[in-house]
Amino acid sequence: MTIFSTRRLAVAAALSTALLAASACSGGGENKGGETASNELTVMAPLFGTAPDPNGELQQAVEKLIGKKLQITWVPNAQYGDKSNVTLASDKIPDLMVANEKSPSFVKAAEAGAFWDLTGKLDKYQNLKPANEQTAKNTQTNGKTYGIYRVRPLLRSGIVIRKDWLAKLGLKEPQSVEDLYTIAKAFAEKDPDGNGKKDTYGLIIPKWPGNYASASPYDVIETWFGAPNGWGERDGKLVPGFDTPEFLAANQWLRKWVSEGLVNPDFATLDSANWNDPFVQGKGGMIIDVNVRATQLLDLFKEKNPKDFDKVTLVGNLKGPDGEKHSYPFTGYNMVIAISKQHVRTEEQLDQVLQTLDKLESKEGSILLTNGIEGRNFKADGKYAVPINQDDAKVKAIQNDVDKAFIQLGTRASVGLGTYALRPNDEASRKMREKFDVLMNEDLKTAVFNPALSIIAPTSVAKGQTLDTIIPDARIKYLSGAITEDQLKAQIKRWYDSGGTDIAKEVNDLAAKAGG
Repeated sequence: MTIFSTRRLAVAAALSTALLAASACSGGGENKGGETASNELTVMAPLFGTAPDPNGELQQAVEKLIGKKLQITWVPNAQYGDKSNVTLASDKIPDLMVANEKSPSFVKAAEAGAFWDLTGKLDKYQNLKPANEQTAKNTQTNGKTYGIYRVRPLLRSGIVIRKDWLAKLGLKEPQSVEDLYTIAKAFAEKDPDGNGKKDTYGLIIPKWPGNYASASPYDVIETWFGAPNGWGERDGKLVPGFDTPEFLAANQWLRKWVSEGLVNPDFATLDSANWNDPFVQGKGGMIIDVNVRATQLLDLFKEKNPKDFDKVTLVGNLKGPDGEKHSYPFTGYNMVIAISKQHVRTEEQLDQVLQTLDKLESKEGSILLTNGIEGRNFKADGKYAVPINQDDAKVKAIQNDVDKAFIQLGTRASVGLGTYALRPNDEASRKMREKFDVLMNEDLKTAVFNPALSIIAPTSVAKGQTLDTIIPDARIKYLSGAITEDQLKAQIKRWYDSGGTDIAKEVNDLAAKAGG
C-alpha cells in the first residue's frame, strides 16, 4: 500500500474535521466514567467466515485472560472498507478498531483527534512495543503512530516454479533476470509438459486488484531492475518510482515477454482468485508472489496425486541487469489496532486499555488468538500445533473462531512469542516452509524500502481516487501493446498535471519535516 494506492478508501461525505473533533471530545454516548476504564471493550475487526458466538468457548477464554468483556462487531472482510468509512464518520467509534491507518477516512479522523496518538507510549508494554524499527516506521502517519501494528513477514516476495519442468528441460533455478527469461522462453517453446504441443507459457500474472506499488508482480520486477519501491531518492529529492528510467526498462523487458507469448495471454483479465489454476493445470510454469503460494500449490498438487506432488520449488529475489540484487520487501504489517478517544478519554484509561492489550498479545494470549485452546482443538508437538477432536462440533467452532475471526486481533503472533505453527502434512511442505525464512533473511540484506511509506500527502487524500488508476492502467495498456512508450510517458505527465506535482512537493516537504 502506498500514498496513492486504491486500497485507500473513499472518505464518507459526512466526514468533516469539525464532526470528528466533536465526536472525539463529546463521546457521542454514555461516559464510561471517571479515571477507570470500563469492564467492557467494544471492538471492530474483519471477519473471513462465520462470526463467532460471543458466548463461545474461545471468546470466554480470551475474556478470562484479559479480565474484560468484549463486545465485538465482526465485519465481513469484503465490506470492511465501506463499514470503516461509515463508522469513522459516526459518533460511535469502538474502543478498539482494526484500521487501515493510511486510508483517507482514518487519517482525517486521527488528525482530528478521534484516536490516541501512541507515539512513544508503547515501549513500556512488553508485548506492544515495536519489534522491528523499519516496520514501526512504515506504520506511521506523517511521523505519528496511531495504532499497534499487526505483524506480517517483512519480506515474502519470491518466484514459485514448476520444479518438474526445470528438471525435464535440464534447467537450473534462476539467479538473475536473464536466467528468468531463459527459463520462461524454454517453458513456452520446449514442451515442458511433454504433450507434443506448443501450449504452455512461462509466467502467470493475474489482473491485479491493487495499484502501483502494491506488491504486484510488475512492482517486484521493476524493483529488480533498480526502480524505487513506491518512492525513491533521485538527485536529492523523493520521486515516484514510475518516473525513473529503471521503471521504463523493466516494462520494456516485460513487454517483450508478452509479445513473445511468454506470459498468459489473459494477464489483464485473469481473476486473481484463479491464479493457481494455470500452474496446476500445466499451462504456465512460474508465479511471482508471496512465498506461501508455494505451499498452497504443493497442497493442490497433492490433492490431484498424493503419490506424485513434489513439483514446486521456490527461489528468492533476482539480480537485475546491473548485476546487483534489489529485493522487494513488504510493509511488515497488515493494518493496525487503533484506540478511540470516544470513551477512553484520559491517560489513565488509556494505560488500562494498553495493559489489557498487553495481556491479549502475550504468549498465552497469542496462542489463544492464533492456535486456539490447547487440549481442546489442538495439542502442542514441539513447535507445531496438531489439530485434535476435529469431529466434535464444539471443537470445530473453536477452530472456526480462531481461523476466521480472532486471529485478526493478534499483533505479534508471527514474531516468536511462542505460538505454534500448523504442522506440515508432508516432508515437501516442511522443507518448503523452512525455506521461507532462509530466503527472507538473505533477501532482507538487499531490500529496497519505500522511504515515503509513512507519508500521507493531503493532495493524495483529496485526489487519490482519480490519480491512483492512471499509472497502473497505462502500464497494462503498454504491456499489452495498446499504447506506445511515448504514450506511457504522456500518462506519467498526466499524473503530474492532475495533482501529482502537488503530491511530490508535499511528500518532500513532509519528509523533510519528519527528518527523513
